[in-house]
Amino acid sequence: MAIVKPAHRTYPPRRQQNRATASVAHRRRPDLPPSGVRIDRGENEKILFVTTEMTDFVKAGGLGDVSAALPRALARHHDVRVLLPGYPSVLKAGKSMRIVGRTRSHHRLPACEIGELRLDDGLSVLVVCNADLYEREGSPYTDAHGHEWPDNDIRFATLSHVAADIALKHAQLDWRPDLLHLNDWPCAMAAHYLDGEHSAVPTVLTIHNLAYQGVFSASSASGIGMSTRRRIDHDHRGRVSFLHEGIAKATCLTTVSESYAQQITEPLYGCGLEALLRKRSLEGRLVGIVNGIDQSWDPQSDPALVSPFAIGEWDKRQINTHELRKELGLREQNGPLFAVISRMVQQKGVDLICEAAPQIIAAGGQLALIGRGDPAIERTIARLARRFHGRVAAHIGFEEGLARRMFAGADFLLMPSRYEPCGLSQMYAQAYGCLPVAHATGGLIDTIEDGVTGLLFRNANVSELRGCLQRAFRIFAERLLLNAMRGAAMLEKRGWDGPGRQYVALYRRMLPQKAAA
Repeated sequence: MAIVKPAHRTYPPRRQQNRATASVAHRRRPDLPPSGVRIDRGENEKILFVTTEMTDFVKAGGLGDVSAALPRALARHHDVRVLLPGYPSVLKAGKSMRIVGRTRSHHRLPACEIGELRLDDGLSVLVVCNADLYEREGSPYTDAHGHEWPDNDIRFATLSHVAADIALKHAQLDWRPDLLHLNDWPCAMAAHYLDGEHSAVPTVLTIHNLAYQGVFSASSASGIGMSTRRRIDHDHRGRVSFLHEGIAKATCLTTVSESYAQQITEPLYGCGLEALLRKRSLEGRLVGIVNGIDQSWDPQSDPALVSPFAIGEWDKRQINTHELRKELGLREQNGPLFAVISRMVQQKGVDLICEAAPQIIAAGGQLALIGRGDPAIERTIARLARRFHGRVAAHIGFEEGLARRMFAGADFLLMPSRYEPCGLSQMYAQAYGCLPVAHATGGLIDTIEDGVTGLLFRNANVSELRGCLQRAFRIFAERLLLNAMRGAAMLEKRGWDGPGRQYVALYRRMLPQKAAA
């Protein structure tokens, strides 16, 4: 499965952009589902949230965090259930599961059982049980060596088909959703399977990263039961794109920031789908809603920290910096500590950080990196740590406790992402008084106010990154300014209440009121 890379261009910071232009994504509201879709709405609408990750059980990226937090925020307003494949980590979670439904085979998609888990807070998780498809060691998408599973088309088409069967009351469940909320390409085919069905329900498809489209050979179509009548070819070679089908067929599309919703309608960031996305946007069916972060990201109560602290308690925060240096084997010094907490891939601009690292060290700064990704980038980082022993520290892998201590102890977070649909790390950093230094793209525009809650640079190249780093060094030397910016960043409200209300409003526009008796 290929990753479709966007071209690169920058966008002005948030305030300039909002004054200059209104995104086509907001010219019209998605008021009603297409004709033929009818919902009888009760007091609590039933929402099926379909995902491949959930931090409670399995996480490969930010989707896991969103899938753990957003359904819980929505559950205050709706009857929400999460649908998740039955990975080993789900089945071994120590929760009692009962079988509540079954689906039949469909072409090469096998029959599945549907289990239900109740989490401690009452959230219901429906589990697609099929040992051959999901009980494998590795990530949701790859084996233990990082290679994509060769049958990912079958694995995720099955998940999508089960979601559609639940919506059509073909899965023997006592519960039927009023709306499906689908996430990224692995779930997008549910919109295809519902297309044209008389009893279909509305679908929301959230695009977390357009570069990952679920593109498979044309021969996959017959195996996954892709109707030739409903199918839209992805390209001239007749390849199948799960995300393309979902974008074309979903009732409404959302992305994870307002700026990204605009960017993906343009050729430079549209990954070949910009024309279709522009069409959906002009129909009023593309909306940007910025992600939130969960309540555990609180430096006053985080058990991972050596010294919890609040706004203004900068001496306590400094204790975290001191202890972090000891933990990572960095020298004690007076210069700024820059953190990188990221997947080590080109999209995240980690190569730019590696190129700028000698200048950071020469100016009296230090660099701490944690993450995993491209083996070539990992090797470059390891060489930097050896070359600048005591001034560069690298942890290849991921440990959440260490990441939290890095947010609490570093002075600046480096995020020179070439593109960033939303980003969560910059919001985690702000909550802990760590100022993000970021490329002005996507959700970074929407969540960082340049010179107030972080620093932005316009073009994703090492020259502009170095210029922004010089600003960071000057701010670090001005303690009153540094602490004022830290305080402003920590005051930002980035929880899920606001995004949750936006999704609730979107759902309610898609679920027309039941006619009065």
